[in-house]
Amino acid sequence: MKNAAALAWLLAALAGGLRAEPFSFFAMDTVFRGNPNGEILDVAKASRYAGVGGTLGSADAVKATLRDCDERGLQLFAVYASATLTREALTIQPAAYEVMPVLKARGTILWLHITGAKGIASSSADGDAIAVPALRAFADLAATNGVRVALYPHKGDWTERHPDAVRVARKVERPNLGVGFNLCHCLMVGDEAKIPDLLVEAAPNLFVVTINGADAGAAGTSWGRLIQPLDQGSYDVGLVLRKLRELHWQGPIGLQAYGINLSPAEILARGGAGWKKLNSP
Repeated sequence: MKNAAALAWLLAALAGGLRAEPFSFFAMDTVFRGNPNGEILDVAKASRYAGVGGTLGSADAVKATLRDCDERGLQLFAVYASATLTREALTIQPAAYEVMPVLKARGTILWLHITGAKGIASSSADGDAIAVPALRAFADLAATNGVRVALYPHKGDWTERHPDAVRVARKVERPNLGVGFNLCHCLMVGDEAKIPDLLVEAAPNLFVVTINGADAGAAGTSWGRLIQPLDQGSYDVGLVLRKLRELHWQGPIGLQAYGINLSPAEILARGGAGWKKLNSP
């Protein structure tokens, strides 16, 4: 790992660093195939990332990650949590409630993906009457801890498409509950041509964005084509950044790497190279 960290540092240094206003670029936990430990965080730090994202396990685990990030001057930008919607209730992962005091005033977003159980179809507004009041209560509790919540559109979830998450967030009507934009999922469900308009529509409620290399025209194919290293693929990821700048959006952008069969150091290094190219004049 020491050699990998040194390689990542060298490549990032040659790339000139990853700072690109007005965005903060961070590595999702999918880069590391699990929550980042201290050794992994050293690689992210050496590779000039602003921070990382994680998946919610327990409040104590999040505390440990925050401590490790603090020691390295990194930010924990988001923590991924789950919820399930049925016709009776929206059940949110219990640890999502427990972690709120830990995240107080940390600037960490709670990413919430919502699975629809049998009887709740993807993209169906039928679940709004159950989900919206529950999300209002969740957002209100999060607000008392200074925590923001972003609905995470995910292929196969109830909020499968980006407009689904926006619809629900606007019905919830809480300033600390918004949405994330996930490029790979948007491409998978066939919304490639709509992306500029989707970003315009979502901008007032958009808290976080995730990007990766991908092929254009590959809707409904495979994650291998729609989640690639950031310096690879035929889709113009720069379109997303250009539109965000045009909208004067300022926020964190995460590097997605689910299923990429490379070492974390190589994913980070290639992500850095891709990020620099995307932000070059």
